[in-house]
Amino acid sequence: MTSLSLDSDLWCRRFHPSPTATRRLVCFPHAGGSASFYFPVSAALRGPVDLLAVQYPGRQDRREEPAVQDLHRMADDVAEALRRWGDLPLTLFGHSMGALVAFEVARRIERAGGRIDHLFVSGRKGPSVDGPELSHPLDDEGIVAEVRAMSGTDARLLEDEELLRMVLPALRGDYRALGAYRADRDAAVTCPVTAVVGDQDPWTPVPEAAHWRDRTTAAFDLRVFPGGHFYLSSGADEVTAMLRDHLTGTLRT
Repeated sequence: MTSLSLDSDLWCRRFHPSPTATRRLVCFPHAGGSASFYFPVSAALRGPVDLLAVQYPGRQDRREEPAVQDLHRMADDVAEALRRWGDLPLTLFGHSMGALVAFEVARRIERAGGRIDHLFVSGRKGPSVDGPELSHPLDDEGIVAEVRAMSGTDARLLEDEELLRMVLPALRGDYRALGAYRADRDAAVTCPVTAVVGDQDPWTPVPEAAHWRDRTTAAFDLRVFPGGHFYLSSGADEVTAMLRDHLTGTLRT
């Protein structure tokens, strides 16, 4: 059996360790994304905030591992890995597919008796009980076309055949996991939830992002920023300011 410490090192990247931090932020990437997506956020919040970025299998330094094609299993593994980091209050932030993983991780931590201070779910509508939240392509051509349309990956990378071969297995696994994901009908967290979305996101219309209010028994808020599905790249300063305000005390839960 793999040790808890090794599991944590496998799943969590800590770019800017902060021994004086009073809060911990755990960030979950989008489909095909990696922990390094959150490096700029970690740099901006270093000091009062200790940021952990989740590294899914099948990418970067975990490229040789098969992608996890079951979001519930992924959440089991991440929740176990985060047991080591319960010494500070935990806030979770997940974008797109990462919002679903963060939601399921929060459920598992709460069910085990732990506490989540706040859950930020970004670029994803609230989980449906009747089917997958969005219809995703499963063939390589369709996956590449959708990722290109979302502007979440540098278009030059998608035109490079060698690089494309490297990232496609992770994308393929993530899209299969999304297609298979179902939330339990009564699944909810007990922590406050903030849904965050771009006002021009064609995959997550603002009214559908508001469906997350049904997935918490605590307070709910909806924040809308200018931009599309990857509004948090074009509006990085504003998003980071929102997280800083929350984590440094202006939005105490």
